[in-house]
Amino acid sequence: MADTETVETKPDKQPKSVRVVLLALMITMMLAMLDSMIVGTAMPTIVGELGGLEHLSWVVTAYTLATAAATPVWGKLGDMFGRKTTFMTSIVIFLIGSALSGMAQNMGELIGFRAVQGLGAGGLMVGVIAIIGDLIPPRERGKYQGMMAGVMAIAMIGGPLVGGTITDNWGWRWAFYINLPLGVVALGLISAVLHLPKKRSKAGIDYLGVVLLTVGITAIVLVTTWGGSEYSWTSARIIELIGIGVAALIGFVFWQTKAAEPVVPLHIFRNRNFTLMSIIVFITGFVMFGATLYLPLYQQSVQGASATNSGLLLLPMLGAMLVTSMVAGRVTTNTGRYRIFPVVGSALMIVGLYLLSTMDTGTSRFTSGVFMAVVGLGMGCLMQVTMLVAQNSVEMKDMGVASSSTTLFRTLGSSFGVAIMGALFNNRVQHVMAERAGSLGAKITEKSASLDAKSLAKLPAVAREAYQHAVSAGIHWAFLLGSVVAVVALIAAVFVREVALRGAGPEPEGSDESAALQPQVVEAV
Repeated sequence: MADTETVETKPDKQPKSVRVVLLALMITMMLAMLDSMIVGTAMPTIVGELGGLEHLSWVVTAYTLATAAATPVWGKLGDMFGRKTTFMTSIVIFLIGSALSGMAQNMGELIGFRAVQGLGAGGLMVGVIAIIGDLIPPRERGKYQGMMAGVMAIAMIGGPLVGGTITDNWGWRWAFYINLPLGVVALGLISAVLHLPKKRSKAGIDYLGVVLLTVGITAIVLVTTWGGSEYSWTSARIIELIGIGVAALIGFVFWQTKAAEPVVPLHIFRNRNFTLMSIIVFITGFVMFGATLYLPLYQQSVQGASATNSGLLLLPMLGAMLVTSMVAGRVTTNTGRYRIFPVVGSALMIVGLYLLSTMDTGTSRFTSGVFMAVVGLGMGCLMQVTMLVAQNSVEMKDMGVASSSTTLFRTLGSSFGVAIMGALFNNRVQHVMAERAGSLGAKITEKSASLDAKSLAKLPAVAREAYQHAVSAGIHWAFLLGSVVAVVALIAAVFVREVALRGAGPEPEGSDESAALQPQVVEAV
C-alpha cells in the first residue's frame, strides 16, 4: 500500500455552516446536469451558424466520452491528493472548456472544446458526492438528499426551457458562457468556506490503469452510441469496438491487482453492499434516462403536447421522485434504517414501467401522469440511498473511488439504456409504420424513427395516425424491457444487508472502521 500523508486542518478552520458549502456544491452539480440539456436545445441554431451537420452527434459524444473516461480518475486523484484541490481543478477545466466552446468558429473546434469541457465535468458530480461524504456522516446525510433530488428535478425540467430562452434572446454562445458566472461563484465559495484535510501521496499515478480504463470506457460508450444508428450491431466496426473494450477492461482488472496505487481498488467490490449498490445504480441509470428520453417523445407525438409542455408534463415523475427522496432521507436519518428503500423502490419501478408500457394512442395525460408518478416514487427511494449505502460500505480513504465508481456505473447504465431501449423503439416504430402506411411509412422513418413536431405536422393524416400507433408500439416494448431489467435491481436489493451507518452513535461491535476514519461533522446554522 502506498504511503499517504494526511495533514489535518485546525478545528477552527472548519466551515461555520454546512449550508454555505452545500450551496456551492449544488451550484456545481447544477452546472454538470444542466449543460447537456441546455446545449441540446441550442444545437439546431449552432448547426445553422457553424455548419457541419454530419458531425453533429460528435458534439454530444465527445463530451460524454470525456466525462465517462475522466470520472474514475478524478475520484482517485481526490483520494490521493485531497478532495478540495482536485474538485476546484475540475471546475476550472470545465469553465475553460465552456469558454472555449462559446468561442468556437467551426464544428471541429466545438467538438474539441466540448471534450475539454467533458474532462472537467467528469470531476464535478464525483467531487460533490465525495465532499458530502467527507463532511457529513452517512446517518446525517439523509437530511440533504432532498436538495440533490431537487437540483436534479430542476435541471431536467428547466434545462430545455433555459436553453431555449438563452438561445432565442442571447444567442447560442451564451449556452456555454452561462456556466462562467455560476462556476466563479461556486469556486469563490468553495475556496473560502471548504476546509478539508490536505493529502500528499508519495505513490505515482497509475498511468497504465488510466489508459486501459479510458480505452475500455470509450469503446463501450461508442458501441452504445453508434450501434443501431451509425452502424448496424453486426457491423465490423461495432464488433471491433466490442473486442477492444472487452480486452481493455480485462487487462484493466488484471492490472489493478498488481498496481501500487490502483485507479479502482478492487477490494471495494468485496463488500457485498457496495457491489449490490453498483448493480442497482446501473439499472437505475438504464431506466431513468430511457424514460426521460422517450416519455417526451410520446407526449409530443401521441398526446399532442408542445416541446415546452412535454418537459413540464414530466413533473409527476420528478415531483414524486423529489418527495420520496426527502422522505427516505429523513427516515434514514431518524432511524438509521435504509434496507427497505432499495426493495420498495425497485418494486415500484418495475410496476411503474410496466404501467407505462400499457400506454397507447387513447391514454389520457392524467393516466400517464399517474404512471409516471409511480416510477418517480421508485426512483426517489433509490437515487440517493444507493449512493449513501455505497459510501458507507467503504473506508474513508476510498470515498473518492467509491463515489466515482457508482457515478460511472450510472453513466454506463444510461448509455446502455438509451442504446438498447432506443434500438427496440426504433425497430418497432419502423415495423408498424411499414405495416400501417406501406412504402410511405417506411420512407418516413427510414432515416429516423423520431420525428420532430414540424415534420409530424407535415405528414398526411393517414401517415400521422400510423406514426402515433407506431410510437405507442415502440413505447410499449421499450418500457416493457425496462420493467424486466428493473427486476435485476429488485433481486439485488433483497440481498442488501442492514449495516449501521457511520455517525449513528457508538460503533457497533466488530466494526472495522476506526475512529480515525470518521468524517468530521460540520454544524449547520
